[in-house]
Amino acid sequence: MSHKKEEHRSREEKEGAAVGRGRIEKENRGPSKEDGAGTIKGREEEEDCDQSVKAESDAMVMDPESNSGSGDVPAPNFTFAFNDRNFSDRILRLEIVAGPPDSKTDVDGGAVGDNWARHKKRRRAERNGVEVLACAAMAEMTTTDRQEEQVMLGNLQDTDDAPHDVEEDADAMIEEHSPQAMQSSPVYENSESQAPWLPSTAPLVRAKTVHISSAILAAKSPFFFKLFSNGMRESEQREFTLRIMESEEVALMDLLQFMYSGEIQADKPSTVLDVLMLADKFEVSECMRCCSKRLRKMPMSPESALLYLELPSSVLLAEAVQPLSDAARQFLATRYKDIGRFTEEVLNLPIVGLEAVLGNDDLQVASEDAVFDFVIKWARTHYPKLEDRRDILAGRLVWLIRFPMMSSRKLRKVLTCTDFDHELASKLVLEALFFRAEAPHRQRQLALEETVHRRFSERAYKYRPVKVVEFDSPFQQCIVFLDLKLDECKALYPQQRLYSQAFHLGGQGFFLSAHCNMDHQASFRCFGLFLGMQEKGSVSFAVDYQFAARMKPSWEFVQKSKGSYLFTGGKAVGYRNLFEMPWQQFVSEDSPYFHEGILHLRAELTIKPAIKPNTTATQLNNGLGPNNTLRP
Repeated sequence: MSHKKEEHRSREEKEGAAVGRGRIEKENRGPSKEDGAGTIKGREEEEDCDQSVKAESDAMVMDPESNSGSGDVPAPNFTFAFNDRNFSDRILRLEIVAGPPDSKTDVDGGAVGDNWARHKKRRRAERNGVEVLACAAMAEMTTTDRQEEQVMLGNLQDTDDAPHDVEEDADAMIEEHSPQAMQSSPVYENSESQAPWLPSTAPLVRAKTVHISSAILAAKSPFFFKLFSNGMRESEQREFTLRIMESEEVALMDLLQFMYSGEIQADKPSTVLDVLMLADKFEVSECMRCCSKRLRKMPMSPESALLYLELPSSVLLAEAVQPLSDAARQFLATRYKDIGRFTEEVLNLPIVGLEAVLGNDDLQVASEDAVFDFVIKWARTHYPKLEDRRDILAGRLVWLIRFPMMSSRKLRKVLTCTDFDHELASKLVLEALFFRAEAPHRQRQLALEETVHRRFSERAYKYRPVKVVEFDSPFQQCIVFLDLKLDECKALYPQQRLYSQAFHLGGQGFFLSAHCNMDHQASFRCFGLFLGMQEKGSVSFAVDYQFAARMKPSWEFVQKSKGSYLFTGGKAVGYRNLFEMPWQQFVSEDSPYFHEGILHLRAELTIKPAIKPNTTATQLNNGLGPNNTLRP
């Protein structure tokens, strides 16, 4: 009895040791109940251990930064083990095939690097080819099976990523060795040596072998983790082949070394970009982050910025590349902020560049009307066919225009613009009008909620937007509302001017202008408001006008001045010291005119049926003298 207990204890110790190593060697034991219980317990512990090991491995692969060290603890460096047979358990055989003529030129100094934009469909196809081979058991799949899986992946991509593109252009693959090339790997006998999407005519330039550690590669790359642990026959082989284009050889070696050392050797934008593309293909997110950071530190040019924005969507959407794409957009937005100086350059930009420029809140443009006109001009230039133009306008360009900020006159033209589908144009105009009808606090809330395209946010317009209410009877009349932020008013000091967008009355164009003036009688600077007529020439126009502003404590509009004036083209009339107070008092914290940081101004214009001959003299007498008139 004592002997049996000792034997049972010995068996349990052996099973426990086997579970600790993650696998159990089966033993032939008798039908003892105690032995049976011990075996069941050992199997349960084995399953728990396998689940724990798998969970830890998945976490290590999916979050490589978790093992990269924190604080002052450096990340592990295995440079010494790279391509060293003593520290390697597998052999990677690289088959380097000739590719199409390389269209690269150096991106250093601002020239275009690799024409990724022109080849983006091929680049996406490369990545798809690798993914199919990584996730599938190639030794078990027939040619038909591979094609079916390939088509399924193609259906999840953009419309320009059709399966035939993958078949024609993919230039990277994992394949089993043919019997002639793999005498040491009999498991691949009778298996196909080439995937159906790799061009069979691609000539082999050379081959090379690299000694690798499957543990290191699997820890850094989910691609290699799946390849080495999918449980199929190829995951058990010591040698496997990777076929790449000749232009990818240097970048691939750099990527492999990164997985050992955590550093890349590439030091030019073009070569770093090559490594970034391969890092995306093999899912090495840590390397993508490193490449993105290095590219952001390098000098950027319009060409390189466009290059980064035209990377395949799979790369751009990667979290590691987001800072790079954001930096590229910011570079273009800043460079072309004054769009009037670079009209032709912006007109020739591809759509990703146009989106970066027109998505900028600080875009220096006269008004949103000008943005609308520019977008239509760009679309007509790049898409001559009406059907194509309507598609691109509806799909991408329409979001670049902030219709609620456009003038009523321009919104009416939107309804008759043939470049837009009429139903879409109607929806856009209605949305703009409904937004304008909202209360100010509701408008601010909508602007805060719409953060993607910022359609309800104002830009830094050269001419401030106005709201206009028009009446046809009993007189032709319009009421104009102009809101100015406190910061905008402060920026007028000491002698700047700010103009409103144009509005129309009686077929004539008018505008408001806010000034920081010198009150010559009181000898201090003050806030002035003027009304001007756009058209120059011999046209005369008699108008009655009133200026008002919201004031404490009721915040109702209070009339500040009024008069009549016989306008001639190019002149303006108004008051140099509208609020009759010094500038510093006007912009102070206890100013009675700024409600929640906004100065609310109102101007009423009326055309009377008959105008007295001495209207101009009457206006000058009621105002502050001849200094009230000026040319804008």
